[in-house]
Amino acid sequence: MGEMNHQPGAPPPVGVPPPMGMQPMMNAPVGAGAMHQPYEQFNQLNYCVHSNPSWVQVAGLAFLHYLVMLGSTVMLVSIIVPAMGGGPGEKARVIQAFLFVSGINTLLQTLVGTRLPTVMNASFAFVVPVLSIARQFNTNDFESNHERFVHTMRATQGALIVASILNMILGYSRAWGAFAKKFSPVIMTPVVCVVGLGLFQIGFPQVGKCVEIGLPMLILAIVVQQYAPLYFRHIHDRTTFLFERYSLLLCIGIVWAFAAILTAAGAYNHVSLKTQQHCRTDKSFLISSAPWIKISYPFHWGPPIFTAGHSFGMMGAVLVSSFEGIGIFLAGLCGAPAGSSVSVENIGLLGLTKVGSRRVIQISTGFMIFFSIFGKFGAFFASIPLPIFAAIYCILFGIVAAVGISFNQFANKNSMRNIYIIGLSLFLGISIPQYFAEYTASAGRGPARTNAGWFNDIINTVFASGPTVALIVASLLDNTLDPRANENDRGLSWFTPFLRRRKGYSDPRNEEFYSYPIRVHDLVPHRFL
Repeated sequence: MGEMNHQPGAPPPVGVPPPMGMQPMMNAPVGAGAMHQPYEQFNQLNYCVHSNPSWVQVAGLAFLHYLVMLGSTVMLVSIIVPAMGGGPGEKARVIQAFLFVSGINTLLQTLVGTRLPTVMNASFAFVVPVLSIARQFNTNDFESNHERFVHTMRATQGALIVASILNMILGYSRAWGAFAKKFSPVIMTPVVCVVGLGLFQIGFPQVGKCVEIGLPMLILAIVVQQYAPLYFRHIHDRTTFLFERYSLLLCIGIVWAFAAILTAAGAYNHVSLKTQQHCRTDKSFLISSAPWIKISYPFHWGPPIFTAGHSFGMMGAVLVSSFEGIGIFLAGLCGAPAGSSVSVENIGLLGLTKVGSRRVIQISTGFMIFFSIFGKFGAFFASIPLPIFAAIYCILFGIVAAVGISFNQFANKNSMRNIYIIGLSLFLGISIPQYFAEYTASAGRGPARTNAGWFNDIINTVFASGPTVALIVASLLDNTLDPRANENDRGLSWFTPFLRRRKGYSDPRNEEFYSYPIRVHDLVPHRFL
């Protein structure tokens, strides 16, 4: 047979062995570079759960955590209190109640709860049922707006107390723990991503409401926190540490002073009322309305009003926001019109400051409780223009969303099955709540409109929550699309040791990080721990 026609320099024809002396290529890498191994925790953290910086650093970081959670508290109060019929005085007292409940709940959570360094703050998931309750009480049925506000508050308190019992039952029955064992990195990736991305409404849209204050805050925070350490680290070793941990305090002080100068100079004397409310430092009337000393004792708004419809409607928000029933019970007891959930912004702050110390969070509860009692001092910081907080949230929520992406390092990133589940869950987790939000904005109520108001509140609340939608979709797909055959691709082997407490089956760090400060095992039956 004659030789096959083959052009010099071209690859050998298919099915023809390479010439003598030429070695076949064995899956040569394309774009070879460094390979990064998965890590269970970020190695850039300077302090972990049970390690602590100096007391001076602890105090400074604790105050920063207080300020960060204060901003979202004021935003939530600004939404629900006017709808309930309240004015500046009611807003100031509700902020005090939220701070007091957040301080108690956070302290309990870090001492005898999950033991994680997380701040428990008022949740936006309760907006839908609270507004639904407020719409049922007409102003004409009351002698004053204050009377309507008190009545709505009492009805909300009753609904929170009853609804919290559901979470207590789920918690003590260990049903939630059994369900959580089904979570894989494929599920947690879109859920945590949407936790950060789903809060975009209180990010730049709020910055844009006073762009001359919000945008400088955003730019200054990025420059001071990220770029300044690169240029000043050659001067002294401590400059990097100072900029990384306390730059936000510096930026808040600078931009707040700038806003005060604009207000005093009359820059907002001839603008719309909405612009004044977002830009001026003296327009909230919180300082003049807040009492000097006020303790949020149980039922200080009056005895709660228990209604079956309101209670069932509130259960949707209780399930969405948190599985900490005792904390929600305390919220209803002490006059806070919304339950608590893990503060997303404070989680982002842990990553930004690179300090994950539990002690910092515990000390921050001292600031929450102190400023909840001494109202004038708390109102002083609560009067910081909201666009300043919104600029900070643009950074912190972005960090949380990126942490969600990092969960995918434990799963097979090249699995088309995983890509499908993560992509669909992430998209629907953003798209479905956006539909519910747009429908509510145009129609005044959610898409669910049956004769059962409590059922409408549950549906509208659950599907208005991005993380909940992402969790439902991802859990359903990941646990039904041939899970056993894809167990290694799902990354469950990474997560399982952290979900168990029994020695020999759990990660040894579980006991080190999350052991109780006292021997609770001697006081509480083992089945409840």
